[in-house]
Amino acid sequence: MDALLKAVQTVNAYLSDYILIILLIGTGLYYSIRTRFVQVRCFKEGWRRVFGSFSLHGGKHTGGMTSFQALATAIAAQVGTGNIVGACGAILIGGPGAIFWMWIIAFFGMATIYAEAVLAQETRVVKPDGTVLGGPVYYIKRVFRGGFGKFLAGFFSVAIILALGFMGAMVQSNSIAEACTTAFGIPGWVVGVVIAVLAGLVFIGGAHRVAVVTEKMVPVMAGLYIVGGLIVLIARIRFIPETFGLIFKYAFVPNAIIGGGIGYALKTAISQGVKRGLFSNEAGMGSTPHAHAMAKVKNPHEQGTVAMIGVFMDTFVVLTMTALVVISTLYAGDGILASGSAEGVMKTNMAQLAFSSVFGRKIGSAFVAICLLFFAFSTILSWNLFGRINVQYLFGNKSNLIYSLLAVVFVFLGSCLSNDLVWELTDMFNQLMVIPNVMALIPLGGVVVAALHRGLAANAAAAPDEALSAVEKE
Repeated sequence: MDALLKAVQTVNAYLSDYILIILLIGTGLYYSIRTRFVQVRCFKEGWRRVFGSFSLHGGKHTGGMTSFQALATAIAAQVGTGNIVGACGAILIGGPGAIFWMWIIAFFGMATIYAEAVLAQETRVVKPDGTVLGGPVYYIKRVFRGGFGKFLAGFFSVAIILALGFMGAMVQSNSIAEACTTAFGIPGWVVGVVIAVLAGLVFIGGAHRVAVVTEKMVPVMAGLYIVGGLIVLIARIRFIPETFGLIFKYAFVPNAIIGGGIGYALKTAISQGVKRGLFSNEAGMGSTPHAHAMAKVKNPHEQGTVAMIGVFMDTFVVLTMTALVVISTLYAGDGILASGSAEGVMKTNMAQLAFSSVFGRKIGSAFVAICLLFFAFSTILSWNLFGRINVQYLFGNKSNLIYSLLAVVFVFLGSCLSNDLVWELTDMFNQLMVIPNVMALIPLGGVVVAALHRGLAANAAAAPDEALSAVEKE
């Protein structure tokens, strides 16, 4: 286990410190420029499409999902342990400044995920029975023809099955088990059995059951967490200015809190922000396009704007809430980490310590455990769906039952195995997914821009006065 952990950590160091930074920021910049910052120009449109006809009862839709169900499924994948445990780990290792780099990744990632959702809609496949399949494998093969395209698509499929369907499920159940053991004293294996059984019941129902569950679970779990976070921030309101000051200060001079030279500290802060930012919002990773491909919309641009709101909610709302709570309670003022000593503080108990400083130990630990249960369980459901689509691509529909059974086993195993190894393996496969996905995204920039123009033109035709200025800018 120790040898494997060290080997995986070495691979991850090169991926996150160099390759991932270049690919994610580069792709986000590319699409921000090509679309003239669609994440700013069309943010209002995306917000209106998400919340303008908000409903928790989208119901079942043969051959697809409603736009909100697709978004809820995507957000369920995005809002998981990365928003609590992942954010805490980034702060603990990279300092409060790592959150700033998460924001940067998310801002440019909104343009990237717009492109992913558009391309997923453009290249999706509708089978004779009405089943809709879509995702990076389909736009990868559109760019790269022949054997090389099949190899890249196959590489992506294997990576996402391992990263999300198996290893990712282990991370989520591991975090649930850790939190429940700390809060309630329940043995991890008992938690693993319960989670595995509940997940298996949803897995059997396929995409429709995942959509119905996530559209109800996501708004409730996000609302609960935000309300709890706001209570803590109100209690620590005098430290909020200092909290933002610490984020911006340590984004550029992190050696004051991490130690070592400025170059090493800055690289650590940025790499933690990028790595945990990817794990949180998943923009550029190629996971959420599977959900957005299933949305029933008038044109791909519509779902692209909706997808951007998913990244915004994940990072700028939920993850930022975690960051503000943790930094304002543990780093600012009289916080236990204000002196720089982190003895007894781990990424798995950091959020519970933060909430407990206001709610009290029992209530604070229980609150985080319950939120983590919702977050992680919904992520397990969505990730399993994304893995299933790629299993079907590789092996056909007959493989569904075997895949679901294996996934249930991994959910249980995650509650019992080493947390560090599980996280490092998931990081490695997550990062490997980015490479073939980005290789296909860049050459398809023209397709994305054309879809943007068609979408704006359709908006202008539907509401001439409202959309006229946007079309004139084009």
